[in-house]
Amino acid sequence: MTAARVIAALAVTLAACANARSADPGLEGLALTQVAPGTIVPGTALALTGESFIDAQWGAATLHLQGQAGSTPVDVSWPAAFVDFGAMTVAVDADMIHEVGDRADFHGNAVVEFVAVSDGKRYLSDPLTVDLTFRAQLAPTVATVVTGVAFVNDEIAVAGDGFLLGGAEGTSIARVTGCFTPDAGGPCAPVAAQDIAMVPDPTDPRSRTKGTFPFSPAIAGIEAGEFTGTVQIVDRQTGHAEVASAALDATYTLVTSQVFSVDPPAASLGQFVFVHGGGFVGGEPGALTVVELAGTFTKTGGSPVPITMQLIPEFASGRLVRYVINTDDALGHALNLLVDTGTFTGTITPIITYGADTVRGQGVAATFALAPVKQVVFLHFQSSYVEEMRDFGLRAVDGQVRDRILAACTAAYAGVNIEFRTDPVTDFALFSDVELVGVDPNNMDLFGYDNSPGKDSGNTRLYDELGGVNAQTQDDGYPGFGGVFVRSLMGFSLHPGAFGTSLDGADPAFDAIFDPLRDDQGGAAVTSADLADGAIPELADGAACPGTDRRSQIACAVYVMGNLVGGTLAHEIGHSLGLAYPYEDNFHDNGDAPNRLMDAGGDRPFLERAVLQGQGPGVFCDAEYTYLRMVLPSGAPPNTVARPGCDE
Repeated sequence: MTAARVIAALAVTLAACANARSADPGLEGLALTQVAPGTIVPGTALALTGESFIDAQWGAATLHLQGQAGSTPVDVSWPAAFVDFGAMTVAVDADMIHEVGDRADFHGNAVVEFVAVSDGKRYLSDPLTVDLTFRAQLAPTVATVVTGVAFVNDEIAVAGDGFLLGGAEGTSIARVTGCFTPDAGGPCAPVAAQDIAMVPDPTDPRSRTKGTFPFSPAIAGIEAGEFTGTVQIVDRQTGHAEVASAALDATYTLVTSQVFSVDPPAASLGQFVFVHGGGFVGGEPGALTVVELAGTFTKTGGSPVPITMQLIPEFASGRLVRYVINTDDALGHALNLLVDTGTFTGTITPIITYGADTVRGQGVAATFALAPVKQVVFLHFQSSYVEEMRDFGLRAVDGQVRDRILAACTAAYAGVNIEFRTDPVTDFALFSDVELVGVDPNNMDLFGYDNSPGKDSGNTRLYDELGGVNAQTQDDGYPGFGGVFVRSLMGFSLHPGAFGTSLDGADPAFDAIFDPLRDDQGGAAVTSADLADGAIPELADGAACPGTDRRSQIACAVYVMGNLVGGTLAHEIGHSLGLAYPYEDNFHDNGDAPNRLMDAGGDRPFLERAVLQGQGPGVFCDAEYTYLRMVLPSGAPPNTVARPGCDE
């Protein structure tokens, strides 16, 4: 049989297995779309891209390669590690390379396989045709190196082949040598060979044909001038001697550091101000970039005051430094950043130091404002949270549940300067991180817990972490693990089964909502078939719940789950902001009042939390809302919802 026929037959076999798979909700839509890099050596972290991957606790994953390496059949299965629901990695070692061949060119099919914990069955992606090259060792070649005008630490692009990708593989380095003539005059001073680590091209991080290295100040310092020399690429592959490419001539005209622009136009305490330009240094001993502000600062409602100060930003790259507005430096000492706002107008100038040399760069006119303090909250959905949706039959509509959670949190804090995000936060250094997980690690069946250290009266921290373990709270006898724990919500069921025990507040309305979707109660979990006719409708209220048909049942379950989790989040975040009674010892409202969000857990019944039958949603009581508007002032008008008193 020819190689082509072997591959075709394997594809038919794999497709038949894939078509036979059943509908585990976590593995519906399982797909493999890319295997990279195309050339694999010992130590390669082979990246698998696809859809509907699951964490190891829910299924063991393997990458199955079947095909031909020349005339030799190949059939190997390698363990894959979960990264996220669309990415996995395979750690390739020398023995795995030998399985295929040290100089093999493989053509065939790649399939991701899972053995699911839920049912013990094997789930397969559809076959992906791949061409992969396996080598014991690489040798670099260089075709081009970008030259011309450059700032210190500019990324120099290199094109060629055989580049290493870092990690267990080893590293490719750029070896630069030559001489430097400063613009200030003098001879071309020799530059000893400098080895600068190269990194994969950021636009194609799995490519072995493209890479960059920074034109480090170690090569020619930080002054303006002309560098003339050569560049070669050297592979330092793990377990092998260096292998170097031929050297290419390179000439660079180095220019003085500059600031081009500053963003955003307004920033608040804990937020990054990004300074864009060129020629910045940092991240190594003796290298420092300082940003000098010179101009006027006008407090809101006040008059302009002359200001000159130097700030030390964080070095990100030769083209970017970022400064976090904080209370520890000259700006923080000059102003009360929790309260003061205003506008700076003037110039921003870089001052660059490397070793014994300091160069004042070119500044730029700029205006930016200090904005009112803002609390950013990252809703950190862990994989255990996603898989916990299985127990409620909602794994397939997790996205819609998250939308409802976000809506519930946003509504609770309407008129307060707080922002909830579901993507990692990159523009604030100080933000709150709240983990949503499956099972309560404290083994106390809590819905949620604020494990930040001590009451933050006035919300001065901005960076509380509600998640993981906090040793300080463990030491004082309180639960150590924080976050929101979804499985504990099963306590509202009159028959939680293996998922927990019923609470005193268990409610038949909970079972009326979720039993139709719970496999353990004879219901049927949501699958892709339920979504075939479009998204489940989004409910604005629970008047029609529980539903009377399949789609309305799902819609009600999404609505209720989102409210339960969203209300718990709003409550725990309230604790982290200093509530209840921010300047007293109490952590919950006194007594029990309807729809009061910061009441103790036992005083907040299921129907109120779920926002059903005319109850809920929970809101902050009057004094709490006034406090929140004070510590997180917003330009938005206050929410006019009716609020109970705090001492009713």
